[in-house]
Order: sequence, then C-alpha cells, then structure tokens
Amino acid sequence: MSFDPLYLNLTGNIAGVDEVGRGPLAGAVVTAAVILDPQNPIEGLDDSKKLTEKKREILAVEIKKKALCYCIARAEHEEIDELNIFHATLLAMKRAVEGLTIKPDKVLVDGKFCPELSLPCEAVIKGDSRVAAISAASIIAKVARDTEMIIMDETYPGYGFAKHKGYPTKVHMEALQKLGVTPIHRKSYKPVQKILNQL
Repeated sequence: MSFDPLYLNLTGNIAGVDEVGRGPLAGAVVTAAVILDPQNPIEGLDDSKKLTEKKREILAVEIKKKALCYCIARAEHEEIDELNIFHATLLAMKRAVEGLTIKPDKVLVDGKFCPELSLPCEAVIKGDSRVAAISAASIIAKVARDTEMIIMDETYPGYGFAKHKGYPTKVHMEALQKLGVTPIHRKSYKPVQKILNQL
C-alpha cells in the first residue's frame, strides 16, 4: 500500500481519525484517533474494509503496540437518536482526539467534515487509503466495534449481530420483524421506526 505523498512529509505529531458504524441499525458509532511513530513503521496498513477480519485483528494489535498513542471513542445509540448520526459521529471523533495522551500538531480526518477542535484539522476524502494514520484509526475502530457486536450477539441471540454487525442485512431485517427491537437498536433509523410503528 503506497500512501499519498502529500501527507507523508508532514512534520510533527499527526493524528489520523476515522469512524466505523454509521450505517448499522444497532450499536454505537465507534471512532479512533492514532498518532503513528515514524521511527516504528507498520507494514500492511490499508482501508479496514479492504482487509480480511484476521488481518485487521493482527494489525490492530501491532498498531496499539507501535503507535505513539491512540484513543478509541464512541457515541452511543441513544446519542445517535438524539443528535442524528452525522453529529454523533463528529462528537465521537472529538472524544477520540481529546482522549489522546499526546496533543497532536494536526488532525487528519477521513471524509468531508472535521469535528470541532481547538487544533488544526483537515478532512481527507478517502483518507483511510491515503493517510497511514487514518488507515490505522479505521482498523482499530473496526476491530473494536466488531468485537462489541459479537458480545451483543450473545446478549441478544437470534439477530445475527456477530455476522452482520448490526447492518441492515436480510437476516437482520427478518429478525427485527420476528423478534422486535432490542435496547441497542437506533430508534431514529427508518427500518427500526417502521417496526416500532407496527406495535
């Protein structure tokens, strides 16, 4: 994976930020901020969606070990319902950056929008495949959220959370119809609203 040279020569501590879980009907949106160590490179970083589950898990361990610092943060399903997913995601990103033990000189965020920060911040389209630190953030956020949804599968059996991670698959929609809405479902999302309105 060759990252965008535009971002390879930035000096100082650069924090990469990404989110996982905007689309699911259940669970939190999870974000991560990572400051990588230029002296301790990590091979194989890429957009988390392009990596296998096993590769993500291996890289997540390496990122946590080699990064100068990282923080995983979240906005709960209740906050998503209250604020909407866009604002809840920005809030979770802000929490991730503010949770870093090292203050970054600049923050690079995947996507089009930056959270409100007291630091220089730049949004990078397709940042998870252009900036190593954003790629690292996408990986540890993805592994953290997937792990949570596997636990939720045990808490709420029958929905298939371990497989679809809360995304609106056919299996998930059929389970919603049959079993109803769980406490972790996002009630502001239309498919969930539709089930609730049938009650």
